[in-house]
Amino acid sequence: MERQGGYEMKDAGAFTTVQIPRQAVATGMAAGPDGGHPHAPAGRKRRWSNPLAAVPLGTKLVTCMLVLLVVGTMGVSVAICQMADNYLLQKTDSQLIRQARLGITNATLLNNDDQDKTAGTGPTDYFLQIRDEKMNVIVNELNTSGANGVISMPRLPANGTLGQVALGKPFTTPAVVKVDAKTTPDSEAMQAAQAPWRVVAMNWTLRNKLNGEEIRGVLFIGLSMSDQIETVHALTSFCLVICVIVVILGGVISALLIQSTLAPLKRIEKTAAKIAAGDLSQRVPSLPENTEVGSLAASLNVMLARIEKSFDEQKQTTEKMKQFVSDASHELRTPLAAIHGYAELYRMQRDYPGALERADESIQHIEDSSARMSDLVADLLSLARLDEGRGITTTLPVDLTGVVRDSADDLHALDMDRKITCGSLQVDAGLPDDGDPGHPALGAVSTLTLEEGPLPEIQVVGDPSRLRQVATNIVGNIHRYTPADSPVQIGMGLVQAAIPPDILATLPSTDASLARFMEAVQVSQNSKVGDGYVVMQFVDHGPGASAAARSRLFERFYTADPSRARQKGGTGLGLAIVQSIIKAHHGLICATETPGGGLTFTVVIPQGSPDEAARAAKEAKASEMAKVKVAKARMAKTKEVRGSHMVREDGLPGGGEGKRTGPDEAGAAGGSAEGQVPGV
Repeated sequence: MERQGGYEMKDAGAFTTVQIPRQAVATGMAAGPDGGHPHAPAGRKRRWSNPLAAVPLGTKLVTCMLVLLVVGTMGVSVAICQMADNYLLQKTDSQLIRQARLGITNATLLNNDDQDKTAGTGPTDYFLQIRDEKMNVIVNELNTSGANGVISMPRLPANGTLGQVALGKPFTTPAVVKVDAKTTPDSEAMQAAQAPWRVVAMNWTLRNKLNGEEIRGVLFIGLSMSDQIETVHALTSFCLVICVIVVILGGVISALLIQSTLAPLKRIEKTAAKIAAGDLSQRVPSLPENTEVGSLAASLNVMLARIEKSFDEQKQTTEKMKQFVSDASHELRTPLAAIHGYAELYRMQRDYPGALERADESIQHIEDSSARMSDLVADLLSLARLDEGRGITTTLPVDLTGVVRDSADDLHALDMDRKITCGSLQVDAGLPDDGDPGHPALGAVSTLTLEEGPLPEIQVVGDPSRLRQVATNIVGNIHRYTPADSPVQIGMGLVQAAIPPDILATLPSTDASLARFMEAVQVSQNSKVGDGYVVMQFVDHGPGASAAARSRLFERFYTADPSRARQKGGTGLGLAIVQSIIKAHHGLICATETPGGGLTFTVVIPQGSPDEAARAAKEAKASEMAKVKVAKARMAKTKEVRGSHMVREDGLPGGGEGKRTGPDEAGAAGGSAEGQVPGV
């Protein structure tokens, strides 16, 4: 045995067993030297092709929320400002058109109204210009005097031309600002004066009251857009402030919400780190399973429970294997040592007088040790085949009643003075307060009682030889370890239980497992739903076994009294073989204490349907017939090949110089005849 890199290696002939520490499996093989891939080179950090892969999830979510808030609030603000601007522009155009329709008749009224205004924030009054048919300016009816000596007027086409102005359609034109040299306007007044104008050109017609002639021309009326621009600017500033507030509040709230949402994931991460450190008992805190994190936590807890169970089973299997190898070595060493000792004793005493008589005794001891070792090897081989699923066929029809009856007869033949009682097993579910046996009492525990009489006729689907081996081994234990005059009860019966055979096969051979099966029987009696099972009981009244010993009766090489077992010829593998056979039949076997002293072996196996048994019997018969046909074909082929060898070397039939090469001569020559089928 040598150690390489902290791992223990044992070399046993052609096989090598490597024992890896549990923490090495959880940590060293789960991550590499830098926490990355386990096969990554030491001292080399993994580089990600996508830079965003190294950014934490919480940071990504908060950043995405902030980007969405900024884009959303900016989009809403731009839409609101654009809508307000369009609305104010439409309102200004409607006002201009309405004022233009007043025409020249209201020009004086408008002019007087503007002259009465002594206050204002800027040149926001109407501008009116009248031109004749030749586009010559006749009069500017409104004097657009602004605050602090600032005068703002719209830029219109030159005198005598209309330019590209469309009549009846409002248009925007820059302002022409004039400043009185005697005043110094402030920036607010200049900004308002520089605002563009909204102007509309309309045709006008007046009739001269003196001669009745019509006078035609074009009327320009405009309104400064300073108020509209100021309103839009104020609204834009307000929207920007709201956007900033919304983004800040949204970022804080989203950060808190994401942090609280990701907190269970942080706990899962910490739990995973503890598990990676080797503590497989850690579990993720449970959350409501209707949430994603809660569903993930539930799935992880199930996975962790299975992993821990697998590690525990692996540990138990390793311990059992070590104990098995140790026990097997010990059991094999004992007869080998006896053989070696008696052989050496015979060699030392063969020259002394009376050596022949003593030789017979030594040879007898050697034969006994060899027989014990042969039985032990046969049992080990049987267990190995059962563990691999070989050497057993559980699809054949079995007369279980005949198997149990034969085992009772065998026990009676071994112990003539023993009283053996057979009968059928019945389920006693307890009585309720009203005394009706059809309704079990609340909290009552179902039990099995033996009614003396003939064994019930029961057919099951299984392996006949293996089930007979089960009954034989149990009866053999009763014969070996109980007094020859102690009574024995053997019973069997059919029950229904609300437990699947696959679940039943996973239960350990303990009293608790039998109690669970009886609870399933009681549930089936109440619900009238369940699978059919055959229950067999072998009850003895011998010395029995303690609770600790009963829990280990089905372990390999376990015997409550090793010295007594060797005297009786036991190897400690009989009950282990019985348990393997019952597990292969998806059943359960338990050893419980008999009331008054002794052991009670209870065997439970699924009955299987009659159709399944008939189909299995038909398939077995067809398989036997196919084997017979194959054997006949091989025999015919062998005869044909043997006949082909009775020819001369030149290929001509008859005697003369031809040399016969029969199968006997060919075999004597050291080889087999050509074309001969071996083994027939």
